[in-house]
Amino acid sequence: MLAIFLFGVNFTVWGTAGLLRAIERRLGPHPPEPPGPWPERDFDVPSCQVSLSEVAVLMAAHDEEVVIADSLAAITALVPAENVYVVSDGSTDRTVEIAMRQGVHVAETPHNVGKAGALQEGVRRFVLAERYGAVLLLDADTRLDPGYFAAALPEFDDPDVVAVAGCAVTDWSSSRRGAAAFLLTAHRSRVYALLQRLLKFGQTWRHTNATYIVPGFASLYRGRVLPRIDINPPGLVIEDFNMTFEVYRRRLGKVGFSLGARALTQDPDVWRDYVRQTRRWALGFWQTVRRFRPGWNLFSVMLLCYITEMVLASVLLILLPVMVLVLSLPDLVPPLGTVPGLAEAYHGVHQYLSLSTIGLGVLLPDVVLTVAVAAVERRGRYLLAAPFLLPLRVLDAVIGLAAIPLAWRARSTGRWKSPSRRGADVVRAGAAAD
Repeated sequence: MLAIFLFGVNFTVWGTAGLLRAIERRLGPHPPEPPGPWPERDFDVPSCQVSLSEVAVLMAAHDEEVVIADSLAAITALVPAENVYVVSDGSTDRTVEIAMRQGVHVAETPHNVGKAGALQEGVRRFVLAERYGAVLLLDADTRLDPGYFAAALPEFDDPDVVAVAGCAVTDWSSSRRGAAAFLLTAHRSRVYALLQRLLKFGQTWRHTNATYIVPGFASLYRGRVLPRIDINPPGLVIEDFNMTFEVYRRRLGKVGFSLGARALTQDPDVWRDYVRQTRRWALGFWQTVRRFRPGWNLFSVMLLCYITEMVLASVLLILLPVMVLVLSLPDLVPPLGTVPGLAEAYHGVHQYLSLSTIGLGVLLPDVVLTVAVAAVERRGRYLLAAPFLLPLRVLDAVIGLAAIPLAWRARSTGRWKSPSRRGADVVRAGAAAD
């Protein structure tokens, strides 16, 4: 009950499932189960395993000249260059020139059609679904860990697994210097660590498979299921929520996930880019929820519970600064305690809450989670950011709730603008300055 009170139902339930999954793995390997009852499948399952030579890499890029050379060099060190395909989505810089210099296949869209449109064009133009056992969707700012494929491809040994989510890891080395960049990087990195370990690892257990996103930065799909997924429906700002929902809505199979399938990604480290990306993600989620028709299945139950708890938690987080202000002002400025309205508000809130209660019940658990992440990842710098991460959660809550009405009022073109990228020269300059 204490775990549910502090961390919520979703984290407790799926965290427990993840613990059981870890215990099952520790006790010994299990043979793949036979294919499950997926009545809407109209494709055969002749072979479930996927080798590295059967993997195509598809990268959609829009004005990525700063990072694409390093990203392509990193991926072609793991897979043959002839297996790598780049779709330049209306780029106006040297993205195409640099990609062609790397010896990979390159195509261009006539104008900016959005990431989903570029991916759809790449799958169609290069005939990837028919030619490859799996297709890796890779962002232009993402670099795979050398052990990515060794961890990800065995997930396909289960014939029911049709997609494998990559494990997002923040590329700390590319972050700019400064307090704001450090806090934003630490916050996003902590979010990845908690969501992937306490939610996604349990949600992708073979016995309880229902996760709300296969992130599009570095994730694998079986080639034969891609034609059955509507990659680019009109009106959505991003594709990865929609593609995940499609997997479950069309009953195509399960999603696999391994913490070892690590991929380093550049996260925004300036406020403008951070707010823009967070708003884009939130809007994409709510647009997909708007489009989704729930059914009587575990995925719909998981989604309903997740949405309910997320909305309630967001409301409480937004109210938290107001409650702290109401409880603090009469002590900081005693005359305010007699002001009509404020006095009643103070006594009304104080009847149920106090600053010590908020400190022990909200701030302390948040700091404890940060300490736990720092210990697991062996990254002590989290501790410097620990007292300041709760306000960033409040910011995320504001952005997330503000996106709800937009999802029903506005339709998106899907066109995108990449955040400010940091190339290898910036990283080396920062390291030299240190």
